[in-house]
Amino acid sequence: MPLRVEDTFRSVLRNQNGKAGRPLAGMWVCSGSPLIAELCAGSGLDWLLVDAEHSPNGLESILAQLQAIHGYPVHTLVRPPVNDTVLIKQYLDLGVQNLLVPMVNSVAEAEAAVAATRYPPHGVRGVGSALARAARWNRVPDYLTRASETVSVTVQIESTAAVEAVEDILKVDGVDAIFVGPSDLAASMGLLGQQEHPEVRAAVEHCLAAAKAAGKPAGVNAFAPATARRYLAAGADFILVGADVALLARGSEALAAEYIQAADGGSPTSY
Repeated sequence: MPLRVEDTFRSVLRNQNGKAGRPLAGMWVCSGSPLIAELCAGSGLDWLLVDAEHSPNGLESILAQLQAIHGYPVHTLVRPPVNDTVLIKQYLDLGVQNLLVPMVNSVAEAEAAVAATRYPPHGVRGVGSALARAARWNRVPDYLTRASETVSVTVQIESTAAVEAVEDILKVDGVDAIFVGPSDLAASMGLLGQQEHPEVRAAVEHCLAAAKAAGKPAGVNAFAPATARRYLAAGADFILVGADVALLARGSEALAAEYIQAADGGSPTSY
């Protein structure tokens, strides 16, 4: 029976510029739990980022989360721990369609990320579609010739070197969007933990403006509502505004503050 794969994040950003003409709002999925991923998938948010760079996610847990999320009206990006050809091959074969590649600091690194998603002669992706969920085990017609149409590549700008090269990175054929990470960017600027520093904000807004000039979408991570609104006003096309683990951590702390610290005569934690 012939099957088809879902539309990519690229097509959503390009054709809709966000649902109802607005930027897309999403959240991190970091727990490694398919159950939590499914809970988040049904939240009403536009997109999820399943993270394997700073989270306990391996191939098996990523596969289980893709299966849990499938069928919900949400787009899923997956971030590998490193810009690595072998890992990207494995992710694609699992059925990951939308990659967020971390720490892309140069044109060469952006080109390598794209090449990892393309079969020869346009790239270096290994051929294993008969064994892979990506092609539904060869049930997707013409998968080998159309594979690049089923994958989107977003590269992460999160260093001073990347900011300096952002205009050229945006010109790389196959880079569909950029995503700015203020935390690592701040660290690379000597401002560790100071994502709200004016110089960091200025660097983020420079990247957003560069993307707009290049005609490509740009996203950014911003948990603080005021910061999120600032970057949306500056032209961000998609944004991450929370994380499953952070929501659970702050929510459980709030319960402790309400029912334990107050009962013990302590001062409730301020949020």
